Amino acid sequence: MKITLILFVILLLVGIIISYLIGKKTGVLQRDKYWEKELPNQRKQAITQSRAVLGGQFSEQLSPYLPNFKYSPTECKFLGKPIDFICFKGMDEKSITEVIFVEVKSGKKSNKLSPQEKNLKEAIEKKKVRWEEYRVPEDIT
Repeated sequence: MKITLILFVILLLVGIIISYLIGKKTGVLQRDKYWEKELPNQRKQAITQSRAVLGGQFSEQLSPYLPNFKYSPTECKFLGKPIDFICFKGMDEKSITEVIFVEVKSGKKSNKLSPQEKNLKEAIEKKKVRWEEYRVPEDIT
């Protein structure tokens, strides 16, 4: 009786191990099949998204030269982050009358301001803007 019980337990353990190995192999095959089918879609999506980002960055930098841009391109300085441009109205005439912060948006998905852009906009609207001068120590220069 003991021998049959031991044989049964051994056969049960061997069956469990074989089932585990077969299940693992099946899972790996299913995963590989899934990614074989999905990888071209993922690549296509990544390329499309990358092109959209690059196109947006390009159009941001080119925007002062596009129609309907309100300010002279020579009076605008590109920053990129946290704001796209700072325009110094009147700089061409050697008499700056206004400083304008310009955020450029392109495409349909980029209509919203980022949290950092919102914070900057609020700080400007609350007139939390000031002039500060920094003097380089003479021993350095």
